[in-house]
Amino acid sequence: MSQSRMVQIEQDILSKNDQYALANRRTFNEQGILALNLVSSPGSGKTTLLTRTIELMKDQFEVAVIEGDQQTANDAERIRATGVRALQINTGKGCHLDAHMVGHGLERLEPKPGSLLFIENVGNLVCPAAFDLGEAHKVAILSVTEGEDKPIKYPDMFHAADLMLLNKVDLLPYLTFDVDKCIGYARQVNPNIKVLLTSAVSGEGMDAWRRWIEATRAIALTGHPTLSQSE
Repeated sequence: MSQSRMVQIEQDILSKNDQYALANRRTFNEQGILALNLVSSPGSGKTTLLTRTIELMKDQFEVAVIEGDQQTANDAERIRATGVRALQINTGKGCHLDAHMVGHGLERLEPKPGSLLFIENVGNLVCPAAFDLGEAHKVAILSVTEGEDKPIKYPDMFHAADLMLLNKVDLLPYLTFDVDKCIGYARQVNPNIKVLLTSAVSGEGMDAWRRWIEATRAIALTGHPTLSQSE
């Protein structure tokens, strides 16, 4: 297959995905649902961070989760153990969720109007960057047990993200990870990216993360006075 044909196929796939993403985004906007797409490499602590976040917020807001993994329902089961609804999507050989998968997931999960929807994407810093799911924001989670140069090694992901959670900061005393250098690299590829330092174990940064979600949700509810007044 020629290079030009491969490029054309990729463009067609992304164009079709964008159509489904637009439909998802319309649903989210109409129902005042804040959808956050959580992206990271494997082992970043994404699921642990998510379960801690749910525990902090589930009494305040309605929460639902779409879980993406190549195989198993392990992470969805961990989420359900917190008492919120979770739908597992297994992608098989696929390395990311796409907007069509998420659209079908919404039909099955039926998140309530005004709710928080967390989409935990497949652990991968490459493919998910290119696929819009209709979310309000991509949130990139980077563990301090990874290299501080990840943002410049995988620039598309950090350029697409609005927020970076620098996670597992409780381990910093035992590592040689340079926090300032990592943040500098992230802002080199995305000058507007916001950064929070978090640890699901120690609780550091979790209040700041919760406040960011609350503020972002308030924006999502703009134009939905009935939903915002029902809090």
